[in-house]
Amino acid sequence: MSTTDLTRPLVTSLVEDAVTAPSMHNAQPWKFVHRTGPGIIELHGDPLRGMPRGDPDHRALHLGCGAALFGLRVAAAYRGLRPVVQLLPSPGDPWHFADVRFTGPDDADSDLGGLQAALARRHTSRFPFTEERIPTEVIDGLRAAALLEHCRLVVPGEWHAVMVMGLVHASALYEAADEAVRAEIAAWTHTGAAGEGPDTEGIPAYALGPRQYDVTSPVRDFDSRRRVPGRDAVRFEKRPQIALLGTAEDTPEEWLRAGQAMQRVLLRATLDGLATSLMSQPLEWPELRSETRDPGSTTGFVHMVFRLGYGPGGRATPRRPVSEVLAFD
Repeated sequence: MSTTDLTRPLVTSLVEDAVTAPSMHNAQPWKFVHRTGPGIIELHGDPLRGMPRGDPDHRALHLGCGAALFGLRVAAAYRGLRPVVQLLPSPGDPWHFADVRFTGPDDADSDLGGLQAALARRHTSRFPFTEERIPTEVIDGLRAAALLEHCRLVVPGEWHAVMVMGLVHASALYEAADEAVRAEIAAWTHTGAAGEGPDTEGIPAYALGPRQYDVTSPVRDFDSRRRVPGRDAVRFEKRPQIALLGTAEDTPEEWLRAGQAMQRVLLRATLDGLATSLMSQPLEWPELRSETRDPGSTTGFVHMVFRLGYGPGGRATPRRPVSEVLAFD
């Protein structure tokens, strides 16, 4: 493909697919720039959409942008393009996360086109899942998806799973005791009240799911202050099926790789008929994050805890218009 083939409508459609990615509190902390001369799409992080209290080192921001980068790769492959990614191409600009060129070898990311159908279907589900266990072959496919992005997906054994869920519950107590964290979450949660942020970002009331009936819920309650009326209280699964995504190192480049792996796992799970949600709560507290990994595992740093299972899918959360996140130069 020549650079002249990368038209504005095509670039716009690629970015429309990319921004379906998940991000912390649906802040959508990404910016894309199409350099028309060399035919490159740049990905930049937006520090103004960071979480100073919940994500002070911007690790989660990198994960969200990495997920959007993977969505861009999927969209390009689906349209017959050959994306090649260079991570952190500008040493002097830490917010310039990636350059994507479309003149790679004929087989560059050619296998990713089949995931495109899942981009619009993947939504976080904050509803109870059934107790039905996920078949081993499905889990193996998710592990393989993470490995393709140079990351590892670990399904914890019984003792490790119990420990991780204990950390999830402990993080809820930490959060309840930290006014700054609660205020930050509230700022990105929309209840329909006057004076809230734009309805193109954040977590709307319809995506909150039901309240937990007891204290065992694996799902974060974004409405802990009980501002949204009419939410039923229900019981969640007794044995949540979880998986941990990690890398050997803990650097911005690895965070971007982990974000791509996160989205690849989520899209694969969606095509496999699984409902998914992300449990980042214990990873937002350094003293808890270090406890999430299995000491016997070669995965040095955990970046995301997945909750997987069978149950109702979530609804699509809003997205900012592409005109806000894409520039042409």
